[in-house]
Amino acid sequence: CASSVSACSKLNKTLRQHYLNLPQGGKCQVTYIWIDGSGEGLRNKTRTLDEEPKSIADIPEWNFDGSSTDQSKGSDSDMYLVPVQMFRDPFILDPNKLVLCEVLKYNREPAETNRRISCNKVMEATKEHCVWFGMEQEYCLLSMDRYPYRWPKGGFPRPQGPYYCAVGADCVYGRDIVECHYKACLYAGIKICGTNAEVMPGQWEFQVGPCEGIDVADHLWVARFILHRVCEDFGLLATMDPKPIEGNWNGSGCHTNVSTKQMREEGGLKYIEQAIEKLSHRHQEHISVYDPRGGEDNKRRLTGLHETANIKDFSHGVANRGASIRIPRQVGQDGRGYFEDRRPAANCDPYSVAEAIVRTCLLEGEDGE
Repeated sequence: CASSVSACSKLNKTLRQHYLNLPQGGKCQVTYIWIDGSGEGLRNKTRTLDEEPKSIADIPEWNFDGSSTDQSKGSDSDMYLVPVQMFRDPFILDPNKLVLCEVLKYNREPAETNRRISCNKVMEATKEHCVWFGMEQEYCLLSMDRYPYRWPKGGFPRPQGPYYCAVGADCVYGRDIVECHYKACLYAGIKICGTNAEVMPGQWEFQVGPCEGIDVADHLWVARFILHRVCEDFGLLATMDPKPIEGNWNGSGCHTNVSTKQMREEGGLKYIEQAIEKLSHRHQEHISVYDPRGGEDNKRRLTGLHETANIKDFSHGVANRGASIRIPRQVGQDGRGYFEDRRPAANCDPYSVAEAIVRTCLLEGEDGE
């Protein structure tokens, strides 16, 4: 209903289009995007460049007030924004850009929630393995009252069953947002590879990958930003809370698919099994970095129910969606391919997840530097 969306989304968008169509005089708008002090939130601000940047090297560093993003004290609040990945801007179109940035403190040390630098060191140390990732981002659409979009107020929809990969107005809530997000990601240059309605009504998933190394996390963070911006235009919210509704409803994860060059080649199943064995010895360490609160968020989701393994136990199996690690059935048949880590929460930092997996599987017994 109209009251469930933000007032701003009801403004005259036809009038807005008049201004967006005005020529820019050769100038370029660049929107800098960064992760704030929560480790989950995204911030952004825009500046003008005299011409369209051809590469990330053409985009200058910038700064912001870290005391307003929970990243510094007011007495020494300037933080550096260091551009690392550039994308086309799907909201105000070419030649304008979205730019993902790392955050550095006043002394140019990484900010506490800048986990990209550490992740990138590990990826560089293991680049001969050509590690590919695919990440499955689940999320739930909410009305402005933070209740799931189109759920009856004060009540619940029909039980889970008819919603997964569904079609029809009685089963699908918010497809407009999903389709706009998909197209916007493709325009931007995000390596988005699919989307589907999920098990809980109003819950969706999109997938990023396959990407090699650090790219999967860069692309996923910008895909999240684009999702929030699309939702803003429609007047709704997207939550990546791992258990947005308590009770007999599925939670939201960020299943992470991983393969090395050896795993993808003939006889690769042996290397997959070796990686799983190493992961089994580091279960709690991984749980501690698979959500922003040391596993506390995932406790609500990883219960052993609703297609999850219990947070306390490590398990694996072929085609088993109730396991910590799933080997897809086709991989078991082919004897090569990839494995899926089903433990990361929807609100995980993909840099932390990718780093932890590569450290455990490829750098065990080394310092990773």
